[in-house]
This record gives sequence, C-alpha cells and structure tokens, in this order.
Amino acid sequence: MEPQESDYVRYNFEYEHKLRTAFIGAGGHSFRNVYPTFQYAPIDLVAVCDLDADRSAAFARQFGATVSYTDHREMLNRETLDVVFIVTSYDAEGRPQATQLALDALEAGCHVWMEKPTAASVAEVDQLMVTSRRTGRFVMTGLKKTFFPSIVKAREIIESEEFGRPASMYIRYPQAIPPLEQRGDLRNVQGLLDHIYHPGSIIIELMGKIESFSYEWESVTGGSVTSLKFTSGAVGTLHMPGLRNSVSPLERLEVVGEHASVIVENGVKVTYYRPAERPAYGRSASYLVDNDVAPLYWEPEFSLGQLYNKNIFYLGYVPEVLHFCESVLTKSPPEKGTLEQAREIAKLFEGYCTTEPGVRAYINDPTAVN
Repeated sequence: MEPQESDYVRYNFEYEHKLRTAFIGAGGHSFRNVYPTFQYAPIDLVAVCDLDADRSAAFARQFGATVSYTDHREMLNRETLDVVFIVTSYDAEGRPQATQLALDALEAGCHVWMEKPTAASVAEVDQLMVTSRRTGRFVMTGLKKTFFPSIVKAREIIESEEFGRPASMYIRYPQAIPPLEQRGDLRNVQGLLDHIYHPGSIIIELMGKIESFSYEWESVTGGSVTSLKFTSGAVGTLHMPGLRNSVSPLERLEVVGEHASVIVENGVKVTYYRPAERPAYGRSASYLVDNDVAPLYWEPEFSLGQLYNKNIFYLGYVPEVLHFCESVLTKSPPEKGTLEQAREIAKLFEGYCTTEPGVRAYINDPTAVN
C-alpha cells in the first residue's frame, strides 16, 4: 500500500530547497526534541546562538552549523537567514525570554518558530501580532499537542458528519496552581504559564474559543477542576491534578458529540465509539455489536524501527516543524500554532492569575467567531 502523502516523510538530504536557519538556545529540551527534527525537514542550520559560548559551539558542531554566537543581535546582523528557531528559558522576572527574541528576529526580516510559552500576557502576544503583520513575517508557537497524530485523528473524527456537533469534553493534565495571592508574581506561576499551553491548545483546537470559565481549587496539592463554556454553546471540564510524583499517564481526553464520542488516552491511544444502538435492555445476552458500528481503536505497535515509533513524531515535534517550514516555503500563514491561538491561551492564563475560585470569568464574547 502506498503511504498517504501527509504521512510520507522525506529526509533532510532529499530536499532540493532548504531554509537558511539560525537557532537561539542550547539547552537540554532543544537538544532532545527540536534540533533532531531537522533530520526530516528542509532546514539548513547555519548558526547557533547561546549565552554560554561553549554550549553554543558544542551544539553547532553536533548539529552541523558552521558558526556559533553568544549575541543574537550580532548573529541576526551578520547572517543571511530565512527563519529563526527559539527555545529559551525565563528572565529574572519570570517572563519568557523568547518573546523579545522573537521581536528582534522579526525586525531582522526572519520568520520565527518559538517554543511555548509565547508570552506572559495577552498584551505581549498582541505586540508580536502587530510586528508580524508589519514585517510580513510569520510567527509560529510550538503547540506540539495539536500535532499529536492522536489529536489530529480526534479532530478528523469530530469534524465528521456522523459524529455530529461537539457537545461536551473532558481533558486531564497535571499542573499545580499556587494560592491566588501568590499569582501576581510571574515567578510563582511559571509552571502554569509553561504548561497551560498543553491542555489549552488541545481545547482550542478541538472545541474553539472559550466564552467563560470557573474553577474550584484545593490547597493540598494545588489541584483544580475547571468548568468551561465555549462560544459554540458546548461545555467542558479541565482537570489539573496537583500531584507531581505519580508515574501514571498524564493525559486523558474525551469529546462527546451528538451521535458519537472519541477518547484519547496517554497521548497515543485513540478509541472512536461510533454511532450505534445499544443492545436491547434486559434482553440481550451479548455486549458485542455488529462490526460496522463497533468501536475503532488505534495504538502504536512500538516494535518496529518506524519513524512513527520515535517520540519526536508521536509527540508532534517533527509534524509541527514541517508545518512551519511548509508555511514559509509556500508563503502561507501557519494554520496551527498561530498567534491567535496563543492569544486565546494567554487569556486563560491571565484568567487563572486574577480570578478567585468559584467565580466565573468571561474571556470572550459569546458571539466571537471560532
């Protein structure tokens, strides 16, 4: 069977045209998860920049760049670049360093791929949006969850006619939140800022904009349960347990539509409960239904040396980098990882930082377009 075009992967050396690329950041996360994606993307890594000169030089040698820098402005001035990748940390005040770095790269005429979080506030995302429009350069945030093959499949199912309109959803992602009186200092909510992009991106990708939310919070672990109302009229629940030392799977997602439901467990297991009539109540001797309406189930085999068994594929890293490269090469804005999506997540983050438990916060007009 021939592979589907969307699933067929080309190796770096097979691309005729590549994007001249610089990378700002030389940390463990980028070493494991982002630089390695370039093996499968049209990327020509020209330069690496990090404040640590030894790190910068080591990463340049490791990943094939010809030069390394410790000053990103010097790099942007000297090199002829198409795109800049940014994977950095936080400043002393708890703000993502990547926000200003992205602005500098845009002003230098480069398209930007940046790891989440995009920014610490809606206002800062707005600044990126204004600069992106003025310079004519794209900014894409690494919302890897929306590129999970499992989440892509879930969206395909949700958008099918037989599924019907999405009516409700549940998502679990572990993240403690400190007491409200501590949330005014970004350093105290760094974990929330860093991780709200994970469930937040899935929620917005599958259900659209959030109209309002309220949450209950417990002081034992900092866990919370949030009630969501979407501008579409659908409802949802975001469960963020505060327990951090558990070895259980982190995530679970369920979306229920008019006629069917889909569940994603542990980020890779997809179960689609298709429209079907239940066996006759009190009369049926078997729970088994006909094959043509039986649930469908997908899970990796994890045995073969296939690309889909590599975590940079099933965790969405390679797909998101390919999406960014395709956007730049075709001169068409990214459809996922957009600043508009980052802005919606920033609204949710700001809401948690300023809203008391039990109080409903409105972050979008119910007539807002999804």
